[in-house]
Amino acid sequence: MQIFLIEALLLLFLIATTIFIIMDKDLLSAAVVYCAFSFCTMLLYIVMGAPDVAFTEAVIGVISTTYFVLAIKTTDRWCR
Repeated sequence: MQIFLIEALLLLFLIATTIFIIMDKDLLSAAVVYCAFSFCTMLLYIVMGAPDVAFTEAVIGVISTTYFVLAIKTTDRWCR
């Protein structure tokens, strides 16, 4: 029963971060929240028993967040 509660909380956090990313006008804060989304997804994969997928998600999350921040640095930070 404890695992189901942890999975449910992680899924609710994923839904909340997704809504925040979609609604946010500041691109840099959306990229940072995307990093939190990736971390939460990694935790969910670990809880579900897939450490190889969790490791891949961690690597891809770090790389894509770095690329997002570098791309935002060269453009306007605010979405219109």
